[in-house]
This record gives sequence, structure tokens and C-alpha cells, in this order.
Amino acid sequence: MYRLFFHLIFKRMDPEEAHHLAFRWIQLAVRIPVLRTFLAAALAPRHTELRTEVLGRRMHGPFGLAAGFDKNAVAVDGMTMLGFDHVEIGTVTAQPQPGNPKKRLFRLVPDRALINRMGFNNDGSASVAARLAARNPVFPTTVGVNIGKTKVVPEEEATADYVTSTERLARHADYLVVNVSSPNTPGLRNLQAVEHLRPLLTAVREAADRTVTDRRVPLLVKIAPDLADADVDAVADLAVELGLDGIIATNTTIAREGLGLTSDPELIAETGGLSGAPVKERSLEVLRRLYARVGDTITLIGVGGIENAEDAWQRILAGATLVQGYSAFIYQGPFWCRAIHKGLAARLRNSPYATLAEAVGAAHKKVTA
Repeated sequence: MYRLFFHLIFKRMDPEEAHHLAFRWIQLAVRIPVLRTFLAAALAPRHTELRTEVLGRRMHGPFGLAAGFDKNAVAVDGMTMLGFDHVEIGTVTAQPQPGNPKKRLFRLVPDRALINRMGFNNDGSASVAARLAARNPVFPTTVGVNIGKTKVVPEEEATADYVTSTERLARHADYLVVNVSSPNTPGLRNLQAVEHLRPLLTAVREAADRTVTDRRVPLLVKIAPDLADADVDAVADLAVELGLDGIIATNTTIAREGLGLTSDPELIAETGGLSGAPVKERSLEVLRRLYARVGDTITLIGVGGIENAEDAWQRILAGATLVQGYSAFIYQGPFWCRAIHKGLAARLRNSPYATLAEAVGAAHKKVTA
């Protein structure tokens, strides 16, 4: 039904306008008590075998909403109602910014993919912090906060920019993510180099610790699939050295060649980050490499090209404790989380693993045993 609706309605709309329309519907639905209760029961049934404990939190399952969908923390309850086990908001920058000029979001329907060059359009960390502080959750959930660099801030002042956002947002975050991997802010990916990343992560860690004194806010870094293998290893080693809590692998890719893209060449040529099915293979490769490097010492979150329960299951076997999605939600609609949870529960029951935690990294352990 949703796919028919997508092709008849959403496909004919500008992707960003369709996104905002869907947002309004979700926000409206969650404001109506009877409707939200019905939708949560239908779309987010719980599977006790999928319960996950990670980053100091207990979650109903491992599947969450990746950053980029809810940039300003306006639909956390709505996305939880739809079945996401955690919601990562953002990317949020220290200063509010409109993002890049429109048109900046493109669907590659035959490839089940998106290209975006949104440019971290968001209300700024002060406004988002105020919104999170005022939030009265209808559906309690884990909220991750993803922070990035304000576009107009020069690279040499990036650390101070991230620290400002950390000081405003850390107390409202169940975990905090440093995003240095979006291709849509000039120079941002340069911060993935270890010589830049070490002082940045150190400063953010210190800012979080002095801002929130009654608990430790878990800190993660999100990396790009375009990093060379040696650079993936370097980031992994740095994360362990600094005592980071985790790594998110991966963000969107700037690559186009070798991905088997079949959409209109003019669309494929649009600048920006490509997400969805075409990044699946490389994102999985990066995850496997990270787990081989760090094992169970830190938490890995797998994201990029996850379309179904099998994709999520393969990320877990490869070493991800949590998995996230975004692009496939656009194509598969509100029953997506339900299908993934049902499929994951079935795979776990039919596996040799007693718990989901036991399955994390099992593919690697089997190979090396």
C-alpha cells in the first residue's frame, strides 16, 4: 500500500517538500492520544529477545533512526511511535544555518538511494537544546545528539565550535556524536585526519565532562565510507586510545563509480552525499574492519544501506551492537521498523546465539576461531 502511495504521491513531489509533509503528518498523529496509541501498537510491537543494553541505556531493540531525518529534535516521539528503538537527532551546529541552496535533495528511485547536499540546515544548538530541555516524552526513548561544524567557522576554529554545541547539548544527550564525515560542509572531512581529530575529540570529551557532572555522556565519532583502509584503522586506534565509547560507520559517500547505479545520469552527477542501497557493501566492509581492529572494546553502530532485517542482521554479525537507517524509510514507509524487528527476532531464534549480544561480531569470531 505504501509503495503505491509513494509512486502516486511522494514520487511526484519535490523530495524535501515530501519530507516536510511526512514530518507534519507524524507530528500530528503523535499529538492525538488514541491515534498514537493505536499506531504504536501496530507499528512498534516489542520483541523481548531484541532488548539491548548499550552505552549505559536499555533499549527495546537495536534499530534506530540515523541522523539527518530529525535535524531539530521536533519528532522524537513520532519516530519512536513508528518503531525506532533510538533516535539520533541532528546534525546540529553551534550557529543556526539555512543549509545549502535548494534544490538539495534528490531521489535515485531505481537505485533505492538518495543524494543530499543539505549542508547541516538546522536551528542551532541553543534552540535545539531548549527544545530538548522542554520535551515531555510521550514515548521515552534513547536520544542521540549528532553535532557538526558551522559552515562559516574556519577549520582552525572548529574545535571551539564543537565545544560550544557540546556545552549546550550534552546534558540532554543520551549519547553524543561528533560528525566529521559529511561531504556537504567544506573542509569538514579534513577533521577525520588523526592529527585534527585527536584534539577535537579530546576537547569535546572534556567539555561534556565538565558540563554534565552527574553521569558520563557517551561520546562517539561518525566516519565516512570513503576513508582509506589505513585511515579507518587509524581512527579505530585513536578511539581506543582516547577511550571513546563508539564509532558510527558510515556516513554518505561521494563516490559514484563502481556502485552499479542505474538512475538518470544527470541525477547521479548531482553533488552531495549518496546514501541508501549503493553504499551497503562499503559500509559493511568498514564495519568489519573496525570490529577486527577494536573487537568488543568500544560500541560500533552500523549504518548505510540497511534496507531489511537481513541487512541489519549482517551488521550485527559483523560487529554492530546497534544499527541505524534512514534512506530506506523513504522508500518503504511506516511499516519498515515493524518488518525489521520481526525479521531480526526470527533470525535470532533460528541462530545458534542465545541473545542478540552474543551475535554481535559472531561472523568475525567464527572466521578467526
